[in-house]
Amino acid sequence: MAASKDFYEVLGVSEKASADEIKKAYRKLAKQYHPDANPNDAGAAERFKDLGEAYAVLSDAEKRKQYDQMRRLGAFGLGGAGRRSSAGSSRRPGSPGSASGGISFDDIQGFGGIGDIFSSIFDLGGRGKTQTSSSGGPRKGQNVDYVVEVGFETAVKGGKISIDVPITEECATCSGSGAAPGSAVKTCGECGGSGQVSFGQSGFAVKRPCPACLGRGTIPEMPCAACKGRGSLRQSRKIQVAVPKGVDDGSKLKLSGQGERGAGGGPPGDLILTFKVKEHRFFRREGLDIHVTVPVNIVQAALGTRIKVRTVGGSKVVLKVPAGTQPGTRFRIRGQGVEKGDRVGDQIVEVKVEVPDTLDDSAREALEKFGSAAALRH
Repeated sequence: MAASKDFYEVLGVSEKASADEIKKAYRKLAKQYHPDANPNDAGAAERFKDLGEAYAVLSDAEKRKQYDQMRRLGAFGLGGAGRRSSAGSSRRPGSPGSASGGISFDDIQGFGGIGDIFSSIFDLGGRGKTQTSSSGGPRKGQNVDYVVEVGFETAVKGGKISIDVPITEECATCSGSGAAPGSAVKTCGECGGSGQVSFGQSGFAVKRPCPACLGRGTIPEMPCAACKGRGSLRQSRKIQVAVPKGVDDGSKLKLSGQGERGAGGGPPGDLILTFKVKEHRFFRREGLDIHVTVPVNIVQAALGTRIKVRTVGGSKVVLKVPAGTQPGTRFRIRGQGVEKGDRVGDQIVEVKVEVPDTLDDSAREALEKFGSAAALRH
C-alpha cells in the first residue's frame, strides 16, 4: 500500500473507531470488493488488497499503536509535509531535523523503534522495500502482512488452502537496477546518490526513499521496459498454507522466508498471515465450544424424542430430548467442540420449539384436547 494512503480512510472509519467497528467495516468492504464478486475488475482486486493491508495493521493493537504514532508525526504524507533533500549536509538552526530546533529520523530511532516501524509496516508504494539502502550490505527482506479468509470447518479441523499473496519482487530483467540490459546508470541529482530525502513537518524530519531514484541512488539512462525503471514488480505469489486446528478470527501464522526478497543478497522476510474465519449457516463458535440451534415441534417437545445432530467433526450424534422440554433448553455434547492443543470444547445444542402457523381440523382438535387437559392440571 502506498504510504500516502490513510488506513482509516481506506476502511472508512474514524481514528477513534473500536476494534469491532474496524472489523465490521472491513468485512463489509471486503465482501463488496472481493475478486470473486468482481471478476475481471482489476480496480476491485487492487482495492481488496488495500483493504487487507489496512486491516492487517489496524486489527493488530500493537501495530495500530505504532501506526498512530507515526501518523501523528506526519510521516506518511498525510499532513502536507515539506521536503528537503538529504544530499547536502548543512542544516539551518531551528530547521526540522537540526540539533537545536527539531528531531530528525535518526533522532527518533530510539523512540520505540519508530524508524523501523515505518519501514516494516508500510510498502511505500511497493517500491522501496526491496531496494538497496545507502548503507550497503545484505539486508533482510521486509515482512509481509496478509489477511486470509478460511472456511469455518477448515478453521476448526485444520487443512490445506492455496492463497495468492501480492509480493514486490526484484525485476528479473534488470536485476533490480531499473536500467535496460546493456544501458548505463548515473547518480541521482535529487538525493546526490544517497537514495534518501528528508521530509520535515512540525519540528520533525523523516527520511524516505528518494522518489526520483526510488531509493537506489542512481537513475538509469534507459529505463527497463519490464519494470518501467522501478527495479521491482508487484506480482502475486501462490502459496500453499497448512491451516492449524482451532484457528479463530484474528489468529496469526508466520511463514518464515515467504516475505519480500532481501537486498544485497540478504535473506527474505517472513509472511505473517491473519486469519478471518467465514461465518457458517449452522455452526457458531464461542471459545472452544460450538453452538447450534435445532428445531423440534410441539409434540416432540411435550412428549420427548430423539434427534440426530450434526457435529462440526462431520459425524452425527443422537440426542435424547426429554418430555416437557422448554424452548431455549440447552444440551451439552461433550468433546464435540474445537480441538486446540491438549484442550477440546463441547457442542451446545439449543432447542427451538416450532409452532405451526396452519392446522387442519384433526390437528386443531387434537391440540384443543391437549390444551384442555393441560389447563385441568393447573
